[in-house]
Amino acid sequence: MRRVALVALLLLGLYGGWHALRDRAVRPPAAVAKAPICRPPPWGDAALAPLQSDVPAELQPFRLKAATLTPLAGFRIEARVLGRRDYSRGRESDLSPTDLALGWGRMREDGVLDALDISQSGRWYHYRWSDTPPIPPEEIVRSSANMHFIPADDIAARELAQVEEGDRVRVEGWLVEAVASDGWTWRSSLTREDSGDGACELVYVCSMRRL
Repeated sequence: MRRVALVALLLLGLYGGWHALRDRAVRPPAAVAKAPICRPPPWGDAALAPLQSDVPAELQPFRLKAATLTPLAGFRIEARVLGRRDYSRGRESDLSPTDLALGWGRMREDGVLDALDISQSGRWYHYRWSDTPPIPPEEIVRSSANMHFIPADDIAARELAQVEEGDRVRVEGWLVEAVASDGWTWRSSLTREDSGDGACELVYVCSMRRL
């Protein structure tokens, strides 16, 4: 009888341990939630230059497709679309199917853009001029950027799909870092002063509309 009781206790312990391990495997880490409803950062009046803000404490990392996104800063920009490039290959395209090269300040003016040859490839934005630049090169860097856009929902995806070169757009969302379970990382720039590798913005788009 004692042996039967011991076997029953052992089986009960194994059953409880199995359930604990199963629950631990199924539940996501406490710090990673499902993608929340995308709410733009609060802003005042529209500005001619990109705006960046702190991330509120309640906006925690969340999972989207095969990566966890960590908000780094609130982001808003009103700019002219200098170029558009859609991508369907590479793991980046699973999150961000479209890059827009955007210009603000004097990089929205026809006279400046007519003197520049602008192109996009390989998730980069390129520009060149023939004789002398129409504005100082450092101003081109400060007033334009290639941005990778991650639509937060179907509405944002439709808005992004309608944008064309030459449009003026307003974008609101969050600059993010994407990290996959195998260690792959894609991180947004947090300054408009940089250029080259790592200088692009990775934007989780709450809303995008043409002006």
